[in-house]
Amino acid sequence: MKFMEYQAREVFEEYGIPVKKAVVIDSLENIDEQIKGLTFPLVVKAQVQIGGRGKAGGVQFAEDSDSLKAICAKMLHSVLKGHKVNKIMIVEKAEGISEMYLSIILDRLSKRPMIIFSSQGGVDIEETAVTNPEAIIKVPIYPEVGVQKYTVHYLINKSGIDKGLLEPLYDIISKLYKVFLAIDALIVEINPLLVCAENEIIALDGKVDVDDSALYRQPKVLEYRDSIQEEALVLEARKYKFLYIPVEEGGDVAVISNGSGMLMSCIDHITKAGMTVGAVLDLGGGATSDKIKEAVRIMLSNTDIKYLFINIFGGITRCNEVAEGVKIAMELQPKGKCVIVRLEGTNKEMGIEIIKSINYDVVSVDGLVEGVEELYKRRQQ
Repeated sequence: MKFMEYQAREVFEEYGIPVKKAVVIDSLENIDEQIKGLTFPLVVKAQVQIGGRGKAGGVQFAEDSDSLKAICAKMLHSVLKGHKVNKIMIVEKAEGISEMYLSIILDRLSKRPMIIFSSQGGVDIEETAVTNPEAIIKVPIYPEVGVQKYTVHYLINKSGIDKGLLEPLYDIISKLYKVFLAIDALIVEINPLLVCAENEIIALDGKVDVDDSALYRQPKVLEYRDSIQEEALVLEARKYKFLYIPVEEGGDVAVISNGSGMLMSCIDHITKAGMTVGAVLDLGGGATSDKIKEAVRIMLSNTDIKYLFINIFGGITRCNEVAEGVKIAMELQPKGKCVIVRLEGTNKEMGIEIIKSINYDVVSVDGLVEGVEELYKRRQQ
């Protein structure tokens, strides 16, 4: 689960990492009241989960109240690189001497947290990694000992930055590591990490990605996730522990399956056949007929979807449970939508018999290719 910038900033502030004062708005009402306590000049930052936000116009500067209101009116609810801007963070502008980069990631190769540091931070850090890779320093963290001051000595000596930054940099790295552990993160990143006068260091922007498999023990992270304004069907599916993924706007084909590999294979075949997938839903494992019913209901409630392909390999998920869920769902659905079902695995024969007994536009097929062929034929009628 990826945090919005304002959420990362809140966590940094909670753990004592220095940040500038800020507010988050989702409407243009009472802006003057909302920014009370902030000092101009201010930075207006679109809260969207994309890279290159600044170069795309998602970061702008306001010198006074009038310019702030004009920027907010133009930015809020606009579309930035395909993402709608539902929230804006307004933060005090910081003046600094230089920008650094700092992150802690879960390194799969060494199987431990890894500090990644560069004295050349900012918007062009990706370019720096390519053109000047020696400027990117990586140091593992051994969980038995945590972050040690000698590690920060090494980063400073290797990068050639001012040795007076030892104490503030050690403080921030130690706190960032606490964040990393506390929220089960895959990555916590500060970019840029701004060096100000008298060796003060401030986190100007943050990125946080939390391991989805750990969300069950992260109630605050779950609150963050649900506070992000998402498509209604994403939230509806989440109630049943489904993963609903919008694919192509206006697509009239939807797919339900159990596993990301199966979903990707379905999307590939359907797209190659000249059709457009509007959305997919991953059931996970062990879905009962009641949950299958809800999955079908959710997918067919999308008014753009006319055709639903259900492709299930039944191991933990039994084929007869899938078929019963489809049957119940179709009895409750408005007519006019076609459902194609491919079942394979446990209780396959029972499932196929149930599908054949449904008195609506529901078809059983033997495989993925046959299912896509049936979809194409139905769309041509």
